[in-house]
Amino acid sequence: MSDLSQHLKARIAADGPLTVADYMAECLLHPTQGYYTTRDPLGEAGDFTTSPEISQMFGEMIGLCLAQTWMSQGEPDQILLAELGPGRGTLMNDILRSTRSVDGFHAALKIHLIEASEPLRARQADALAEYDVTWHRQVTSLPDRPLYLVANEFFDALPIRQFIRSKGATWCERRIGWQDETLRFGLNDPQEIESLAGRLADTKTGDMVEICSAAMSITQEIATRISAYGGAALFIDYGDWRSLGDTFQAISAHEKVSPLTTPGQADLTAHVDFEALSEAAKGCTVSKMIPQGVFLERLGITPRARKLALNLTGPALTSHVAAHRRLTHPKEMGNLFKVLSLTPRGQAAPPGLE
Repeated sequence: MSDLSQHLKARIAADGPLTVADYMAECLLHPTQGYYTTRDPLGEAGDFTTSPEISQMFGEMIGLCLAQTWMSQGEPDQILLAELGPGRGTLMNDILRSTRSVDGFHAALKIHLIEASEPLRARQADALAEYDVTWHRQVTSLPDRPLYLVANEFFDALPIRQFIRSKGATWCERRIGWQDETLRFGLNDPQEIESLAGRLADTKTGDMVEICSAAMSITQEIATRISAYGGAALFIDYGDWRSLGDTFQAISAHEKVSPLTTPGQADLTAHVDFEALSEAAKGCTVSKMIPQGVFLERLGITPRARKLALNLTGPALTSHVAAHRRLTHPKEMGNLFKVLSLTPRGQAAPPGLE
């Protein structure tokens, strides 16, 4: 039994079954045994691969989108270029490389990264060694400046709670307990949940709804800053407009595994509820949610792919074509991943989201 399993067993014995949110927080961010605090999980040798690691084209499109938004908003100076959960720094590096020729953009920006993982901070420092970077653990510690922010595959890893519709207007929360020397799912007693009152009309007995309070709090903080100081935010993640069903999953070595079998050894995620993010963005203009593939095509990823392909042959060309397809095709990441933006009231949405 792992040290984290022992810790979870002791905590359950002391406090009772854990919410899914508490379990996720322990597994992902435990100071010495947590998944993100102990490793670099990205790439072929890791457990999963994100869009920036698939192709430079992804970061290039995001960079030009943010730079054009900055220009459309009057080219404010002293801006924050920020990323939530920056991985290895690949996306931010591609954003900066693709915007070098945008007159005044680099002179105006300061780079701020929100990252809790020390191993990943080290990778980000290597990737962005030529830049002045400031790290934060929370969005709340960002300076008060116009904020141009991107969050790619960030919200999916935030802890969720799961509720199953019971009889009438009551819900049972899914919990994780310890039985027969193993972690097991269970349910608490039915009760009315005020925050789910609005979901009674579109759910039936047995339906599951997931709530991510952390995502709503972070979105609210970002929206408050953009409303007060200007800027824009791009949220890119897998999910849909409204939560319905069990999307809690674990990934290890690029394969799905049980979320309960190896705590701290697998990535834990859930689909993002974009409607909840939209409702939390008080004071901002929120764009329509669109598929990632549509967004990237509107930004010009296919012409860029064709230009890059001119200098490629053999396996390199095959890999390049496959990367373009993986990012944009509806049967791959193109439809599963969605995009949403926040801008100040009265300001247009960023390019690709108009």
